[in-house]
Amino acid sequence: MDDEPMSAEESLNLIAQQNRRNRRELGGGPARMLAAWALAWLLGWGFTYFATRTESIPGWVGGVVVAVLFVFAITYTGYVSARAGRGIRGPSKTVGAMYGYSWALSAIGLTVIDIRITQFGSLSSDQVSLLWSGTWLLLTGVLYLAGGMLWQDKLMYGLGAWMIVSAGLSVLVGFPANFLVLAICGGGGFLLGAIVYFVREKSGRR
Repeated sequence: MDDEPMSAEESLNLIAQQNRRNRRELGGGPARMLAAWALAWLLGWGFTYFATRTESIPGWVGGVVVAVLFVFAITYTGYVSARAGRGIRGPSKTVGAMYGYSWALSAIGLTVIDIRITQFGSLSSDQVSLLWSGTWLLLTGVLYLAGGMLWQDKLMYGLGAWMIVSAGLSVLVGFPANFLVLAICGGGGFLLGAIVYFVREKSGRR
């Protein structure tokens, strides 16, 4: 007797399970990528906040530190994703690629918007800081929500929700405390997610 075709839900579950298995075998689980971003956010934004509280460090130094750390995180994420993608075929690979392109397209679009708003000159430097930090944290949260829905990952979805709450908080606390929110709430959220994913990878659980 022929096996009955799988339902859409069963197919998605099978894809998710195979994706996780391949990532574990190839060392490309989310824990390593989240740890890299946790490092970038905690050190980068933490240093930026410290720089705003002391006159001994020029303001532009914080921007350079953040840029260098973010380039490191982006490069490492790309390396890990490419390495993990070698063992993934079919719909999983397509979905993963489309999700990655969504990050790139959204980042470019938001950069153009924030730069254009900044050029109007109606915002103070403190308000510009709130604009950039708040919108980027919001974008991060929304994309993690989308990823959580795609891969039926409650932890990823929860991380996205946390980032959105943190985005609102970063604007409410004002400058320069917004950098502290980015470091503690944003970086701390990435770090907590990395720890939970690492435990799951070691135990083989979803």
